[in-house]
Amino acid sequence: MAEPIFADVDIIDSDTHWSEPHDLWTSLAPAKYKDLVPQVKERNGKRMWVVNGDIPIAGDSAVSAILPDGEKMLGLRFLRADIERVHAASYDCDARLAYMDDYGISHGIVYPNVGGFGNQRFLRVEDKNLRIACVQIYNDWMNDLQGRSGDRILPMALVPWWDIGACVAEVERAKGLGARGVVMCSNPHDSGMPNFAQEEWRPFWEVCEALEMPINFHIGASEGDIDWSGAVPYDTWPGDVKLSLGGAAIFLGQLRWLANLLISDVPERYPNLKFVSVESGIGWLPFLLEALDYQFGETAPEHLAHLSMLPSDYFRRQFYGCFWFESAMLGPAIDFLGSTQVMFETDFPHPTCLYPDSRSRVRESIGHLDLDVQKKILRGNAASLYGIE
Repeated sequence: MAEPIFADVDIIDSDTHWSEPHDLWTSLAPAKYKDLVPQVKERNGKRMWVVNGDIPIAGDSAVSAILPDGEKMLGLRFLRADIERVHAASYDCDARLAYMDDYGISHGIVYPNVGGFGNQRFLRVEDKNLRIACVQIYNDWMNDLQGRSGDRILPMALVPWWDIGACVAEVERAKGLGARGVVMCSNPHDSGMPNFAQEEWRPFWEVCEALEMPINFHIGASEGDIDWSGAVPYDTWPGDVKLSLGGAAIFLGQLRWLANLLISDVPERYPNLKFVSVESGIGWLPFLLEALDYQFGETAPEHLAHLSMLPSDYFRRQFYGCFWFESAMLGPAIDFLGSTQVMFETDFPHPTCLYPDSRSRVRESIGHLDLDVQKKILRGNAASLYGIE
C-alpha cells in the first residue's frame, strides 16, 4: 500500500483522466447510431477510435502511462499501450477508488481523452444530431460512473459548443444528472463560432452562473491550440523531444481564452461565474496578469475604463489555476494569485502525472506554506468550487 500524498489532508485531485472503455458509446447508443458513435476499428492495419463509421478521432492508446504491475512507462511507450495493457485504475471504478485510497485522495475531477480535451474532435462529423448524441452518451455513461463511485469520481460534462442553444440545454441536463461542472472548447472561434467576448454566448454564461457550473478549460481544448503546440518544436527533433517541447508549450496556449475573457465584459457581467485553467500550471500566470494590467493601462486605457476592476482582480475573484509538478516558483505564484484560486492535481494516469513519487514532490512544493494555505490548495478550494461536502 502506498503512502498518502499528504498525511494530514484528504486531497481533492482537480485533474485526472479516464481511459474510455471501447464500448462506452456503443453500450448506450440507440440502434440508429450503434455503428456511428465512437468505437475502435482497424484502419490500414492499425486500431483507432473512429466516429461516423470511418472518421478517425484518436489512436487506440489508453493515454495511460501506468502498467498493470504499477510501473510507470517513460518516453513514448504509452502510445503503444491500449486499454488492455495499462493499469485497471485507468478505466475501472473499483481500481480507481483503490488507487485514490492508497494515495489519500478523497475525490477526483475527471476529464476526457477520445473526443479531445475540449470535445473538439466531434466537430469532424457533419451530422449535428450524431455529434450531440456522442456528447450525451458520454455524459450519461460518466454519470453512471459517478454514481457507482459514491460521488467520489466527478467527471466534468461535455457540451456541444458548436450550437449555443444545444450547449445551454446540455448544461441544464447535465446539472440534473448531478454533474459538478462542464468541459469547454477553449477557442470555438477557431471553428467559425463567435468568440467569447461576443454577446451570442451570454445564454451560456447565464445558465452556468445560475446553476453554479464551473467552466473548465483543459489544455489542448481546441484544434488551434493543438496545431500551434505541435508546430513549436523544430521538425528535425525526434518524436519524444517533439512531444516534450509541444507539451511544455501547450500550457501557454491557455493565455488565448484567458486573456481575452479577462478583458471582456464577461467577468464584469457575471461576477459569480467561475473559470478553471486545467493542467496548465500557475507559474506563468502572474506575469501574464501583470502584463495585462500594465499593457492596457498604457495602450488601451479607454477599454479598461468601462470595467470596474483590473484583469488581475477579475482573476482573483473568478478564475482558478491547477498545478502538479511545479516547485521553485510555486510560493510566489500563490502569493500573487491568492491562495483561494489555486488547486492541486496529479494528472493521473497521463504520461507526466505525479506517480509514483507524488508524496515527496508535493511535500517539497508546498511543505513550507502555512497549513491553512496547504489545506485550501489540496482540498478546500476544489471542495467549494465543485460542491463537495
